[in-house]
Amino acid sequence: MSTTEESDLGTGIDFTAEQDSEEFTELRKTHRSFVFPMAVIFLLWYFAYVLLADYAHEFMSIKVWGNVNVGLLLGLLQFVSTFGITAAYVSYSNRKLDPKAAAIRKRLEAQAGE
Repeated sequence: MSTTEESDLGTGIDFTAEQDSEEFTELRKTHRSFVFPMAVIFLLWYFAYVLLADYAHEFMSIKVWGNVNVGLLLGLLQFVSTFGITAAYVSYSNRKLDPKAAAIRKRLEAQAGE
C-alpha cells in the first residue's frame, strides 16, 4: 500500500502531503506561537503559587480582608487566569487560526470533490 493510500482515508486526499504543505506549516506555526508561550507563562505562574504556598507561609497568610488572605486570593486568581487564557485563545483562534484552517478545508474539500 502506498503512502497516499494509507493516508487518504478513502477521500482521495493525500494527508501526508497536506501536512507538509506551506499553508498547513504556517497554520501550525501560528498555533504554536500562541500556545507555547502561554503554556510557559501559565506554568511559571502556577509553580510560583505552589512554591509560595510551600515556602512563604508568612507572606501567604497575610490577611487582606477578614479571613481572606494572600494565599486564598492567589489561589482564586489561578482560576481567573485560566478563564482569561481560554478567552484569549478563543479570540486568537477566531482572528488568526480559523481563517487559515477554513482556507485549507475549502481547498481539501475541492480536491475531494474532483
